[in-house]
Amino acid sequence: MIKKLATFIIFAGIVLIWISCFQYYKTIEAQKNSLKEAYKILDIDNQTAKEKPTMKNEKEQFNPHQGDTVGILEIPKLGAELPIVEGTADDDLEKGVGHYQGTAYPTQKDQIVLSGHRDTVFRRMGELKIGDILIIKLAYGSFAYKIDSTKIVKANDQTIIKSTAPEEELILTTCYPFTYVGSAPNRYILTAKPVE
Repeated sequence: MIKKLATFIIFAGIVLIWISCFQYYKTIEAQKNSLKEAYKILDIDNQTAKEKPTMKNEKEQFNPHQGDTVGILEIPKLGAELPIVEGTADDDLEKGVGHYQGTAYPTQKDQIVLSGHRDTVFRRMGELKIGDILIIKLAYGSFAYKIDSTKIVKANDQTIIKSTAPEEELILTTCYPFTYVGSAPNRYILTAKPVE
């Protein structure tokens, strides 16, 4: 009886490890595909920009649908290029950094909120410090931001996402503590201002 129980426990452990590895691999592949898609979007739009001398209203008309890959978040200090996907549902965050729907995009003069999982795209977020640069690359341009503050808030804190108009502000959010197993009780917040 004990041998059967031990065999079952070992087998169950192997299955759980395999499932975890498979899910991690699936997430990494989804992020790679989203990043390839983002590069294609940026390249196509760069070619279009060469053909059209003005893309005057493109930034005002920029309104992607949930799940669309829209650009790249570059973090030079970490050597990271992460796909930005519209939305923060589980399917969106599996593909990359999620843009919180209802918040702004660069040059729209309001708060921009990007969220990601602490164990995938933002696993090294704790290494970023005040003064580090973040770059958002979209179809209508590249925009640099300098980190000016960090803080930790409760997971249910509703005061973080708010209008900052006419001031533009970039917020990155992820679960905290970074090494917590399960649903984390807090959120780690990075705030950055446009580099002029």
